[in-house]
This record gives sequence, C-alpha cells and structure tokens, in this order.
Amino acid sequence: MRFQGKLTNWNDDRGFGFVEPNGGGDHSFVHIKSFQKPSRRPADGDLIIYEQVKDTTGKYKAVNISLVSDKRANRKASPPSRKIGAALAISFCAAVVITVFLKFLPFEILYLYAAASVVTFITYAFDKSAAKNNRWRTSESQLHLLSLVGGWPGAFLAQSKLRHKSRKKEFKQVYWITVVINIGAFGWLLSAHGQQFLETNIGL
Repeated sequence: MRFQGKLTNWNDDRGFGFVEPNGGGDHSFVHIKSFQKPSRRPADGDLIIYEQVKDTTGKYKAVNISLVSDKRANRKASPPSRKIGAALAISFCAAVVITVFLKFLPFEILYLYAAASVVTFITYAFDKSAAKNNRWRTSESQLHLLSLVGGWPGAFLAQSKLRHKSRKKEFKQVYWITVVINIGAFGWLLSAHGQQFLETNIGL
C-alpha cells in the first residue's frame, strides 16, 4: 500500500530522517538509499510517496520512496508515444467525420465509433474505481474487445486522462494491435468490397 507524507527531521549529512503520513498514523524511518532515483537530494518538509514495512525490531521504515514533485513532473512530461497516439486518434476521428459527411460511409459508422468510444471510456473509469476499492474488475479481454469494435479512441483517452492501463506493457501491446486491426477494417470499408458490404447490409 502506498502512503503520502511529509519528510521530517531530515539529516542530509547522514542521509536519514522520518516521514509523517498525511492524515495521521505511524511515523516511519526514511533512509536516502530507499529513494527511487530522485531528481535531487531530499529536504526537510518534502512530500514523499512510499510503502511502509516493519523491520526486525518491529519499527516502521519507508521503502520504494519517490518525491511527490518528481511524480508531478513525470505526469506533465508527455512521452513521444503518447503524443503520437493522440495525433493518431485525432486524425482517425477526423477521417471518420469527413468520410461520413462526404457520404463515403453511412452515419451509422460515425454513431458506432462515437458510442463505442463513450462506452469504452466509461468502462475504463469503472474498472479503475473497482481496482481502487477492491471490487469486481472488468477483464482485459473485454477492454480489448471494446477497442477492437471501434472504441479505441475512447480507450486511448481513458489511458491518458485516467492513468489506467497506461503502464502495463503487455496490455498496451495488445491494445495497439486492436488499433491496427480497427484502422485496417476502416480502410477496407472505403474499398470497393467494403462499399459493397455496406450497401448490402446497411443500404448505403
């Protein structure tokens, strides 16, 4: 379990101090070696995020420590992959709108993508809430299925804004496979065979 608290009685020469958890609770011993690559030396009064464990004497100590300021900086720094993903999602949504209004595709396609993205975003939000409160979770296969049927822009938005499923490498790999498949299917709909399929099944 992760805690947030204020660093107190910090002795920088000796590299240790204590942390007072926000909201009260047991103080924990803090050692400089327990920090995870801080951007600077800790200082008295810093806010830190940490895990709390008991040592062999029964006293609490903080481990896996990060400076809150570092966490905030990391959130503000958008990685290139996220920027590329955002550009792809925006371009794709624009392409859907344009092709529909130019009557290359029926309005049902636009409705499908919009509804799928909204449902997918809401599903991600519920799953994140469930993860925080130890409730029933939505399976990853269901999340991928929603992306596959057209909800991948909503999934990307949820991963970026809600910070949910955004760091799990295996999940992201499968997610991008669903994106590629979905974009490929969209391109197929614009082909002669795709147009014939739409005319037969939707009445384009």
